[in-house]
Amino acid sequence: MSKPTLSAHILVVEDESDIQQLISYNLSKAGYRVSFADSGEEALEFLHQQSCDCILLDLMLPGASGVEICRVIKETPLRASIPIIMLTAKGEEQDIILGLESGADDYITKPFSPKILLARLASLLRRSQLQDTPPAASADILVHHTLHLDLRRHLLLVDGQSLDLTATEFAILHYLMKKPGWVFSRQQIIDNVRGLDYSITPRAVDVQIFGLRKKMGLAGELIETVRGIGYRLQE
Repeated sequence: MSKPTLSAHILVVEDESDIQQLISYNLSKAGYRVSFADSGEEALEFLHQQSCDCILLDLMLPGASGVEICRVIKETPLRASIPIIMLTAKGEEQDIILGLESGADDYITKPFSPKILLARLASLLRRSQLQDTPPAASADILVHHTLHLDLRRHLLLVDGQSLDLTATEFAILHYLMKKPGWVFSRQQIIDNVRGLDYSITPRAVDVQIFGLRKKMGLAGELIETVRGIGYRLQE
């Protein structure tokens, strides 16, 4: 059985002690297990020794940046599925896009509300949590052309090949696959994948779609851009 969300193990990669204490207090109070790394290199060493259920990763770190560390994690097959929330003091769109392009699933800008952090963390864990039980009902598997999306195992097969998707990429593809041929605006995708209170730009949706298409190879052509509106999955 999959473990409850609130027993999840969170790795916090942050070099500022006051922010570490703030996060530790709120996550521990909410029932999470928390580990810390003061640098990206320390985080990679931690992941070499053990795993975790989610990573809170600061963008600005001593040594390698959060973006560099995020890319290393997402390019490592055994760790690519670990969801990452980028923590950044920078609120400019380009910095957010840079974090998402590196493979981050979500972002929070400093200073942040602990309640918002907990809500976003819980939401991401719910989407990314793997199910250990094998698929039984056909409703748990969506099939479209060469795509097989297994909702129980959080798994995408393209021509029988398993692909590693971030939680956000998986959620977007799931949303499109539910209604092939339907055109969805970027805002509809944001509202349905992230939640109505999620602060993200339409440009960030484009970044996620770009990454999804790249991973899917030729099958990525099934995701069509509808100029001036948004995206649809080819019928």
